[in-house]
Amino acid sequence: MNKSMRRLFPVLLAGLLAMAVPALGAQYDIDAAHSAISFKIKHLGISNVKGTFDDFAGSFTFDAAAPAAATVEAVIQAASISTGNEKRDEHLRAADFFDVAQFPTITFKSTGLTMSTASEGVLTGTLTMHGVSKDVTLALEFNGAVTDPWGNGKVGFSATGKLDRQEFGLTYGKVMEGGGLMLGNDVEISLEIEGTEKK
Repeated sequence: MNKSMRRLFPVLLAGLLAMAVPALGAQYDIDAAHSAISFKIKHLGISNVKGTFDDFAGSFTFDAAAPAAATVEAVIQAASISTGNEKRDEHLRAADFFDVAQFPTITFKSTGLTMSTASEGVLTGTLTMHGVSKDVTLALEFNGAVTDPWGNGKVGFSATGKLDRQEFGLTYGKVMEGGGLMLGNDVEISLEIEGTEKK
């Protein structure tokens, strides 16, 4: 190998490696102060009880030019569940429901992101709750990217989905006199996520 080729070889190798490894995109931490995780579930078949999880953290990578390379990981503290009624929240934390003493966290790890348009897509991942792991699908909306007044890169997402609580071992409930369920099985999930780019 002559001298010019020896000089060129490292450049060519670096280029090949860059082509072989997909871009990870920018890395973000979830800004919990400007994000929300909420849910609702049918009560007596006639109304919805709404609630939130108020203690959570996570990170993700995202590049609008290469969304398929996105990754997401998040951890929710199960004991942070809040429905606006302390007695009910205590019951939800107990063994009848989330059993937070034995299963203190709820985790999510993405397995894929497919965008049908620049702003709409489907996020898939594994949700682990109450000691059970299941694949879930969320309808995702990319709300845009900005730089805040302090020079931080920011991105925003909204996501919605539905899961069957019984599939996660959350089976507590009573059958009413007319045959309906006191508490529904389907839980609707709504996420509002703001991310701050890591520096």
